[in-house]
Amino acid sequence: MFDNFGFIHTQLEIKLLILFVLRRLPEPISLEMLAEITMIDDGISYFDFAECVNDLVNNGHLFVRGEKYSLTNKGIRNIEATEINIPYSVRVKAEDKTSELRMAQNRSAMIKTSHETDSETGCKVKLSMSDGIGEIVSIELIAANEAQAIELEDGFRKNAEEIYNKLVEFILPNMD
Repeated sequence: MFDNFGFIHTQLEIKLLILFVLRRLPEPISLEMLAEITMIDDGISYFDFAECVNDLVNNGHLFVRGEKYSLTNKGIRNIEATEINIPYSVRVKAEDKTSELRMAQNRSAMIKTSHETDSETGCKVKLSMSDGIGEIVSIELIAANEAQAIELEDGFRKNAEEIYNKLVEFILPNMD
């Protein structure tokens, strides 16, 4: 009799689920976020999860940069060949848990901000947004100081779509 009631019980099943989750995300994620998404099945303990992540890193399936985890080519090949072995209900839960994060990561990848300090003019702030194919808007502003530059960047990241829409509305006011 199992002490755990979930569908995932073995280390191999946990490893496959970890690879499955990371395969669905366009950007690396932290161990905490990976744990939150992966531990969707009652059969997984945090200690088993952590041991499996460590094994996957040591075996070359996962890559760690800083504190973010992503798949290696070996990890991608292995999960593509074996993901069907993950129980269907667990795959559906994993897809659901990753969908919101995937959308946020995709949005984040399309919005770029940066600034550089210029002793004469203050800070030059560059803000841009793409649609996944190419850049659709790019704005350069001068900020009085670095604090203001950071505020401009944060505001653009939070409201990029609205800013773009308002800009187009101001330029083309009669477009309905």
